[in-house]
Amino acid sequence: MNILIVDDEAGLRRTFRTALETMQHVVTEARDSAQAMEFLSHRTFDAAFLDLRLGSEQGLDLLPEILRLAPALDVVVITAYATIETAVEAMRRGAFDYLPKPFTPNQLRLVLERIARARRVQSHVDELEAQVRAIVPEADLQTNEPTMRLALEVAHKAAPTDATVLLRGESGTGKGVLARTIHAHSPRAHAPFMTVACPSLSAELLESELFGHVRGAFTGAIRDTAGKVMVAEGGTLFLDEIGDLPAALQPKLLRLLQEKRFERVGETQTRASDVRILASTNRNLEADTAAGRFREDLLYRLNVIEVTLPPLCERRLDIMSLAEHLLHFFVQQSGKQILHFTPEVRDAFLTYRWPGNVRELRNVIERAVILCSQPGVGLADLPSQIASPPRPGIEVGAAVSLDELEAEHIRRVLATTPTMESAAEILGIDASTLYRKRKRYGL
Repeated sequence: MNILIVDDEAGLRRTFRTALETMQHVVTEARDSAQAMEFLSHRTFDAAFLDLRLGSEQGLDLLPEILRLAPALDVVVITAYATIETAVEAMRRGAFDYLPKPFTPNQLRLVLERIARARRVQSHVDELEAQVRAIVPEADLQTNEPTMRLALEVAHKAAPTDATVLLRGESGTGKGVLARTIHAHSPRAHAPFMTVACPSLSAELLESELFGHVRGAFTGAIRDTAGKVMVAEGGTLFLDEIGDLPAALQPKLLRLLQEKRFERVGETQTRASDVRILASTNRNLEADTAAGRFREDLLYRLNVIEVTLPPLCERRLDIMSLAEHLLHFFVQQSGKQILHFTPEVRDAFLTYRWPGNVRELRNVIERAVILCSQPGVGLADLPSQIASPPRPGIEVGAAVSLDELEAEHIRRVLATTPTMESAAEILGIDASTLYRKRKRYGL
């Protein structure tokens, strides 16, 4: 590694240099804060060793300035006046570690190994994020909107902690993507990230998926099974749409949050758990609490850090940059030579309300790339509700026919659901009937 030593004692710097160069590191010496800042302003270092006392200067006062110039630098504070208070203060101000004098070459080697391991983990996280962006194009969380930027800033501050985070927002706003990003920027990034979709199963099956079960716990339980809590040990458990968690499971989740304890289904043995909980919801949990559908104490436990993602219709500055990012992604996948959106499409995108949010935008762009045969995506390549939006007033009680009302309702449901099957389920009809109605109304 490229290492900077900041110490006012020349003899100690020489000893330091000898030990570090023996370990094959490259060493630069700074005798005071001015020289350290000069080096940092035009050179890159992997690690720095900073003495707490630099003549009349205090190393702790220099630490924030060092990290301002080099945010990725791992700084180890060294001192002959070691106390618990100074160690805590050094870590609070951003130090990577704390080393009391005198220390041995072996202690120095262990500190550098921890730094190297942390840097490898971060490199792995960066690589995983790149892979996720390649597979899931909406994982790009760049934004020009102040409300979205504020939400991401809160998430970024919460990521390095073990605090429980509640992600709020409409379906399709990217809560799952943000949950993975929080995990990737946490100290638990090297451990599993597990998702439990709360609306997907019955209470009995959901309890088994969460906590696991033992053989014979219920019909079909032919072997012991570890639940997502056990599989995510040391990592992160993401509870998607927590507002749909059955009432019978809410006290068990509360216990997991409070005591880090749980039992598998059909087992009396209590197990300890080390998982971080992230949760998401598109529901008004306060209203559910008032109605008795959601435990108030569970809401307080989940809502330690709250991050609210705005709907896409409130992110007008982001719509075209997201659309262009998605266009580039799907064009690369398809091998087509599609270069841009026509001005008419841009206008349509900016006036449409996007009830399905980023998920709907992704589906629209993917469809457009498949259908487009020109250098630019045109209105003919878009779904009718975007290319030819319905005239105002098509709502319950308006002066429109039942056919117009049904067509508009089907159009809106299709826009907010990922598949035909899920749309048909919401509409209370089978998929073949929905197909015929789409054909009839030109949807």
